[in-house]
Amino acid sequence: MDASLKSRTDWKISDGLVSYPEALSLMEDRAARIADGRAREMVWLLEHPPIYTAGTSANEADLIDARFPVYRTGRGGQFTYHGPGQRVGYVMLNLKDRKPDVRAFVHDLEQWLIETLAEFNVKGERREGRVGIWVARGAREDKIAALGVRIRRWVTFHGVALNVEPDLSHFSGIVPCGVRQHGVTSLADLGIPATMADVDVALKRSFARIFG
Repeated sequence: MDASLKSRTDWKISDGLVSYPEALSLMEDRAARIADGRAREMVWLLEHPPIYTAGTSANEADLIDARFPVYRTGRGGQFTYHGPGQRVGYVMLNLKDRKPDVRAFVHDLEQWLIETLAEFNVKGERREGRVGIWVARGAREDKIAALGVRIRRWVTFHGVALNVEPDLSHFSGIVPCGVRQHGVTSLADLGIPATMADVDVALKRSFARIFG
């Protein structure tokens, strides 16, 4: 690979709402070119219009009300909601050049979210047997961020979704990630008036610490 392609990770931030098919097409193309050594790694920050996506282990019973378009994806995980006010981060990294360890990569994605939330004084936590990042709220726990990845030829795609200020009622059409006994939250719901630009700065800063 050309040394210049290994020198850094490109960042792309999209204004407006990006359709899911458009995002998937760009991700697939970029991941293939990264694997071929023809493109640098990329992190893409964006928002989708309201949609539900189903991962490879999705249970159809968890789709309660298909009020928004439903997309079947090749990522891991179950049903997830995406929509305005949620920062989606699609991560296209070459694990062959980094560390070819899928479990370690997922752990690093979780840590990326945890450290990003810490910049807003929010304690995000992992939970055994549950995917995503959780916030303890007294006697209950709510999910504030989701993740689901796919890896092809050791290049990652799909990624994470952090709830900044989405319409939380939109999550009621699914059982998020198959977890019925817990709710969802966002920075706004926690009383934190963060803008999407604020979150992007925090994501970039914490990414640099974890992924270099």
